[in-house]
Amino acid sequence: MTKYIYGIDIGGTTVKMGLFDEKGDMLEKWEIVTRKENNGENILPDIVKSIKEKNTEKSIETDDILGIGMGVPGPITEDGRVLKCANLGWGIFSVADEMSKLTGVEKVKVGNDANVAALGEQWRGGGRGFDNIVMVTLGTGVGGGIIMDGKILTGENGAAGEIGHITVNPKETLTCGCGCKGCLEQYSSATGVIRMAKERLEASDKPSELRKFSADEIGGKEVFDAYKAGDELAAEAVNEFAIYLGMGLGNVASVVDTQAFVIGGGLSKNGPVVIDIVKEQYRKNVMFALKNTEFRLAELGNDAGMYGAVRMVLQ
Repeated sequence: MTKYIYGIDIGGTTVKMGLFDEKGDMLEKWEIVTRKENNGENILPDIVKSIKEKNTEKSIETDDILGIGMGVPGPITEDGRVLKCANLGWGIFSVADEMSKLTGVEKVKVGNDANVAALGEQWRGGGRGFDNIVMVTLGTGVGGGIIMDGKILTGENGAAGEIGHITVNPKETLTCGCGCKGCLEQYSSATGVIRMAKERLEASDKPSELRKFSADEIGGKEVFDAYKAGDELAAEAVNEFAIYLGMGLGNVASVVDTQAFVIGGGLSKNGPVVIDIVKEQYRKNVMFALKNTEFRLAELGNDAGMYGAVRMVLQ
């Protein structure tokens, strides 16, 4: 008889849900709205309702479910406790215990969403073939996840892999969202590279492809498209993005000596050029033993978290 696994990735807007077979192959995926009102009290019940509806649709009994894996946007301990999840309104409680109680499924595995996505990429995505990777997500911020020997490195407080908050510029005066100054994500996120491009547009009269856009129309894609077209001003912003990211990843490599960095998130959609410029700067910032670390683009996109959630159940 076929056994099933649910892979769930909880985001601030939607919950991505997937039904997988016992081999880890995705059979179906869908989304539900993340209802965050009243401190997110509806989120888990909504997920459980959706699971039960799918069970009914597919004639799946509770005993047919091997487990449920979940990625959550916040620090998660090894035993599945949320320490705080501001984006969802959650305080401290055991997501794993609550989901097990609500569904009747004994095996529930929960991890930080970035870490879980990293596990998915290591298993079925850009990190295939490596036991040790660091996933770097370049989006609104800079996220990360560390996989060692094929398993998530969680850390004491569930915060291992928060590479976006490595200090790379102690002279910075602007404050990061975390409350510190000079964090990697202030420069190497989509938000960061857009800010740096706009600052240069305002401070200089240099001609630029970016001047044909209004300030609100300039996104990471526009900056990188201009860079690829040889735009001098865009190149200044992109080079600064790469310098800081290379420095940050060099620091990470010195600690974990990973086999590969897997680059994902919105900025990774600009393609191999991202890998090329970051790798060049990385190699300027590491000792000789670390210079040949592989760089790969992520492959799973928004499905990475669901695959990683399933992988936790199968381990």
